[in-house]
Amino acid sequence: MVGILLVSHVQSLADGVKDLAKMIAPAVPIISVGGLPDGSPGTDVERIYSGLNEADQGDGVMIFMDLGSAVMSTEMALEFEPNDKHIMQNAPIVEGTIIAASAIQAGNTLEEACNLVESQKNVDKF
Repeated sequence: MVGILLVSHVQSLADGVKDLAKMIAPAVPIISVGGLPDGSPGTDVERIYSGLNEADQGDGVMIFMDLGSAVMSTEMALEFEPNDKHIMQNAPIVEGTIIAASAIQAGNTLEEACNLVESQKNVDKF
C-alpha cells in the first residue's frame, strides 16, 4: 500500500492532519513528523528520513510539507536514499493529504493518487 508522510514545523499540526486523514482512510499508513527533537519548531532531516522509512510499505510514499524549509529538509532526507517511488507533493498539506488518503484507501496506485491530488489543484475554490 502507498504510504503518506506529513512533514511540519510543529508536531501538533502534523498529528492533527494525520488524525483527520485517518478518520477517512484508517488503513492507509500515515506518518507525521514535526518540529525538532527537543520539541521546538523546525524541521529535522533525520526525523524526516526515519518517518519516510516508516511510511514506506513497498508501494511508495507521498510526502506533504507545510512550509519552504520543510521542503528543503525533505529534499535532503531523500538524498540519503533516492527512490523514484517517494514523491514530494506541491499541494496544501491538509487538502492534499485528504485527497491522497481517500485515493489510497480506495485502492489507487501511487501514480493515480498523485494525479488526483494534482487535478484538484486547478479546481476553483469558494
